[in-house]
Amino acid sequence: MAATSEDVTYLLRLARDKSIESRKQLVAIVSDLFFDKGTALTAHERALMTDILKKLINDVAVPVRKALAERLATVPSAPHDVIVALANDEIDVAKPVLMRSEALLDIDLIEIIHHRSQEHQLAIAMRRNLSEQVSDALVETGNNDVIKALLENPEAHIAEATMCYLVDQARRVDSFQEPLVRRHDLPPVLARKLYFWVSAALRQHIIENFDIDLAALDEAVEAAAHDAVRGIAAVSSEPNKPAVLARRLAEARQITPRLLVQTLRQGEIALFEALLAEMSGLRPRLVRRLIFEPGGEGLAVCCRALEIDKPTFATIFLLSRCALPSERSLDPRELSRVLSFFEHVRPEAAGTVLARWRRDPDLLHAIRAVEEVQRDVAAV
Repeated sequence: MAATSEDVTYLLRLARDKSIESRKQLVAIVSDLFFDKGTALTAHERALMTDILKKLINDVAVPVRKALAERLATVPSAPHDVIVALANDEIDVAKPVLMRSEALLDIDLIEIIHHRSQEHQLAIAMRRNLSEQVSDALVETGNNDVIKALLENPEAHIAEATMCYLVDQARRVDSFQEPLVRRHDLPPVLARKLYFWVSAALRQHIIENFDIDLAALDEAVEAAAHDAVRGIAAVSSEPNKPAVLARRLAEARQITPRLLVQTLRQGEIALFEALLAEMSGLRPRLVRRLIFEPGGEGLAVCCRALEIDKPTFATIFLLSRCALPSERSLDPRELSRVLSFFEHVRPEAAGTVLARWRRDPDLLHAIRAVEEVQRDVAAV
């Protein structure tokens, strides 16, 4: 039914009455008209109701404004100007509107983020279906509590570039780490990076507070990090045949220094790389670098750690030099120098270096970053 002219006249009379009771009654009646689906307001009547509410908002007590905000927060068709006014009110009034009102536009929310209090920002951070633009505005505040609330909101849409920035910030802001880890929309590559930041920070805490074997700790931390990232994303790449064969030979415990030499003599460089990777536990890319880097010191350390004897290492070194994509002939002094280096490297020291090389590069990078932060804090 339509509102009658008598209804409108009565409302105008209430509006002229400045008593607190009349103000409460007026707000209640006008808001009821917006809620009553059986009341069909004309455009003129709706404009009149809106105008009355706008004029009353700053003229009634906080409990009345708060009650109005609670009611209008769930009405998508609520008057936009009234909703914006309530959203800019003190936080007790604004909170329900900021958290729930669909009548607020992104531009309204961003304006409030820029000009209102931290409490207003926190309420916005908890909204449903928060857009990327509003999320960016919340991150730009630089307020850790606001950003944490945003990250804990599973319905907040966060741009990948913003997520990448927050993962980097998680190195220094511990409170970001757990909500980031729990986000379902965290890209796999960022999830992996984050898990290693967290693992490195945990490692540093243990080092500072407990007397523990560092090598054993590194192995445990890396294993935990890999367990965490396993299954985040499947890597869709076809396994190459040398890697598959090397894995089978490793499982059968058939990889020996003699097999390494035989493989090199047959010119099977890719298989040799895969075999040495399985035998040493190093990543294939690092193995390739050790084999072909000038000087051969890395290869010498690797072979020393694997307890390969000097004659066998000399053969591996010479044959690997022949596989270099270069026409430069081997200088005899180069062999003499690398063999001297091989002899002076203690197997225990080589084993420690090899264990370090086995660490995942993401973990090593994270550990270095954490150590840098610790030094920066200590210098302040």
